[in-house]
Amino acid sequence: MKRGTIFVLSGPAGSGKSTVREKLMQKGLNFHYSVSDTTRKPRGAEQDGVDYRFITKAEFEDGIARGDYYEYAQYTGEYYGTPVSQLIPYIEKGVNVILEIDVAGAMQVRERDKNAVLVMLLPPSYAALEQRLRDRGTESEEKILKRLARARDELNFFDKYDYFLLNDDGRIDECVRRLEMIAEVESDKTRNNPDFPNKFFNIQGETKK
Repeated sequence: MKRGTIFVLSGPAGSGKSTVREKLMQKGLNFHYSVSDTTRKPRGAEQDGVDYRFITKAEFEDGIARGDYYEYAQYTGEYYGTPVSQLIPYIEKGVNVILEIDVAGAMQVRERDKNAVLVMLLPPSYAALEQRLRDRGTESEEKILKRLARARDELNFFDKYDYFLLNDDGRIDECVRRLEMIAEVESDKTRNNPDFPNKFFNIQGETKK
């Protein structure tokens, strides 16, 4: 059976991660979106169990103690994490799993799975990123400045990623297309097809003498 692959999509706030991920999922490909747990409050039209699973800090910390998380991190005082249940069952069935997480979480995933594919989504420039954050009109000046500073820190991990996508204005569909191409290439790697030699020589169908 073909093994599924973990795809990590990271990038600064305002880079367009959620939009790219949503458009990819709309294509009906062999992908499962891993819904993360978080202790922060929902924003805008976010739905529990769809965008995130919104839980309390006590619930999250109990999950950490049980080993429920494949990766987790704390940002601006709130927890974010990927439940093991959102990954392992799908990978074992040959389904690719896409995680929309930050660089700290991505490094944890890479530590646990050397074959995970890390993709960094970036805006065309720092100035464009700042403009996008301001245009959202959802955060204070203090939070905007914190996000911009964090973006600089995140770029220090650029060479730890396997691919990067440049999300210029009006080119979301191009980013989705290129991410789809990356998934196709990764799907054909020998490590993801361990049973192919046996299938090729019909070893399972041969009668032992």
